[in-house]
Amino acid sequence: MARNAGRISLFIILGILICAAQIHAQAVPTQIAAPPSTDLSKLDTDALQWLQDLLRINTANPTGNEQAAAKYVSGVLQNEGIASETYESAPGRGFLAARLSSSAVPDPSRALLLVAHLDAAPADKNILAANLAVFIELKRSGARLNRDVILLVQGDEEGGGETGMKFATEKYWDKIAAGYALSDGGRVVLKDGKIRYVAVQASEKTQVSVDIIAKGASASASVPAADNAIVHLASAIEKIAAYEAPVQFNTVTSAYFEGLAAAEDEDTAKWMRALESSDRADHAARWISSANPAWGAMLRDTICPAALQAGKLPGVVPAEARATLDIGLLPGNFVDPLLAKLRELVNDPQVRFEEAPGATETAPSSALPSSLYTTISSVAAQQFPGAAIVPMMSPEATDSTPLRMRGVQTYGLVPFPLTEDALARIHSADQSIPSDSFRQGIQFLYGIVGSFAAAR
Repeated sequence: MARNAGRISLFIILGILICAAQIHAQAVPTQIAAPPSTDLSKLDTDALQWLQDLLRINTANPTGNEQAAAKYVSGVLQNEGIASETYESAPGRGFLAARLSSSAVPDPSRALLLVAHLDAAPADKNILAANLAVFIELKRSGARLNRDVILLVQGDEEGGGETGMKFATEKYWDKIAAGYALSDGGRVVLKDGKIRYVAVQASEKTQVSVDIIAKGASASASVPAADNAIVHLASAIEKIAAYEAPVQFNTVTSAYFEGLAAAEDEDTAKWMRALESSDRADHAARWISSANPAWGAMLRDTICPAALQAGKLPGVVPAEARATLDIGLLPGNFVDPLLAKLRELVNDPQVRFEEAPGATETAPSSALPSSLYTTISSVAAQQFPGAAIVPMMSPEATDSTPLRMRGVQTYGLVPFPLTEDALARIHSADQSIPSDSFRQGIQFLYGIVGSFAAAR
């Protein structure tokens, strides 16, 4: 285990060093291969219908039922004359893959993988519908491809990917092997009717679940006792909630805040530029975190109580109370030092911490720049003039990690222009996307894929 941790750490350090050497040298080119000329009006209509149909298929995770949605996607592709294959990892679960070939002999090192997952949130199905639309339009337009384009739709992203992306990469890598990938995780941010910035996910935090368990005496609630498990747990959570891990930067977050400062108002820009200063960094981090909690989550390891379980009967004090902590670790950080700090803070022998299985792996950042990142930047500059284009480390885990672990240059992008408020509602009960944003997102994504994969 220690040897594996060492290899992973070295892998991350090498990736960071490569990224650091390149990140400040990136530039948006003025010339780029144009995507195949096409009228996207029919595609917009079709894509909206596909999205509506997909939303009617319940693939909420757990349970998933993703194969029902995969069957629908397979039918759409078949109607367009595109063959696909589905692979089942568990009853009702798995993935679908389809390929548009550029030549008789595949070259995985050049192939582009379009990734979207089938389970859960409607926002994710927006990406699925957009990927499906772009993939089909390449076929309809008769685009002469310079690389294979592979469509991958998989399940279980919301549950960690064991029956989805991990299953696909570990068991059927030959079906989806690629040098480049587009997944979710980035964003196109709309403010005051204008695109302010485009953030391209090149890295992400590691997600770990930890159970915090408090013990006490089971007794009647009519005679309150000092040794109450719920009280022990509440006190521990209060101390944990008050704790903030130290601010840490990496090459991606440094470039993110440096680039974003140019797109923000004067006050916000001032504090973004002060984040790495010697005398104002702490105050700047507090100001930035208060202004946008997602920014705060990019600056440090985070600990968030996410679930509680205590007692089943009124009037009876339980002998045990527990909570689940969702922990987000910056790339390269490990959970053990953080848990040691939390044990020190809680300082209660009645409380213990247990790491739950299923933590996501930590992977090196994708290259900055690369040919795909440069294409994304160029198309973004053309479609959204004046918008800042920045690399991003997402606070949440995505399906990109297993791909990055295999050396795939993977970039996350939710291509639909959305306000910060709309982005904050993703995965909530009232999330939505305006139809115009959906159309713009398809146009943006088609520009990227067409420019990158169509022969000049």
